[in-house]
Amino acid sequence: MKSLEDSCKVAVVQASPILFNKEATIDKTIELIEEAGSGGADLIIFPESYIPCYPRGFSYGYIVGSRTMEGREDWKVFYDNSLLVPSQDTDRIGEAVKKVGAYVGIGVSERDLHNTTLYCSFLIFSPDGQLVAKHRKMKPTGTERLIWGDGHSNSITTLDTEFGTMGTLICWENYMPLARAALYDRGVTLYLAPTADNRDEWQITMRHIALEGRCYVIGCNQYVNKSMYPNIFNYQDELNSLPEELCPGGSCIVDPFGQYVVEPLWNKEEIIYADLDMGQVILSRMDFDPAGHYSRPDILELIVHDK
Repeated sequence: MKSLEDSCKVAVVQASPILFNKEATIDKTIELIEEAGSGGADLIIFPESYIPCYPRGFSYGYIVGSRTMEGREDWKVFYDNSLLVPSQDTDRIGEAVKKVGAYVGIGVSERDLHNTTLYCSFLIFSPDGQLVAKHRKMKPTGTERLIWGDGHSNSITTLDTEFGTMGTLICWENYMPLARAALYDRGVTLYLAPTADNRDEWQITMRHIALEGRCYVIGCNQYVNKSMYPNIFNYQDELNSLPEELCPGGSCIVDPFGQYVVEPLWNKEEIIYADLDMGQVILSRMDFDPAGHYSRPDILELIVHDK
């Protein structure tokens, strides 16, 4: 077993899914896992809703007080290409994970086993290929609420590993102060932040969280162009007003002192690698431990209902 004094080699996969195509995107996911594994990665991270994609640009025919059948048909394409968890789809990913022997975190659109609600979820596989953690986005942002429901069970998701405690929040969940505090309270050292946010302001968030939590923050986003969209939708014209480069990326890694280990990657697909010195977490917490000597539990108390 490694200790926090050891290093963790991280691979951050900034890639384009085969949009709205679950099977083809899983095939590409497996190829990327194998590529990152051949690069010696201990931890491989994919973006938010990588499978089957993040459906940027669609209204799905929603207007306050009414919907359209054409919008429902477009939404069903996304529904049909979302994953059941667990399923043969996750088994396929798990087999690839087992071959490379690394932890793998990947964002998916999840179909619930018991109802038709979709969730924006993040799955974590252990090096033996087992699905060991699942986080459902607690509060989809803006019009994301039209396609994804609110996650509740296991809403604060952490996993103890030989590199320390791994935890995740998805995209704008990272603007929920109490959610961040819950991860800090559980001792997170590897903070996974899959996202669809490509603004410069998001980079400020990544650096702030690293400095506030005294942990490594791993931001991962997709790279997507408008020309990658299949021409199969009723509301295809909604894409016309959008720029060709819909999501330029911005994946990054920040250390516990708030400094970039890897600066944001823009305008291309690429796997970025970094060897993280986990001992830096301990060094950074000498003067600021958010869940220890800087927490003041005699004044402030956090209660998490996640069962």
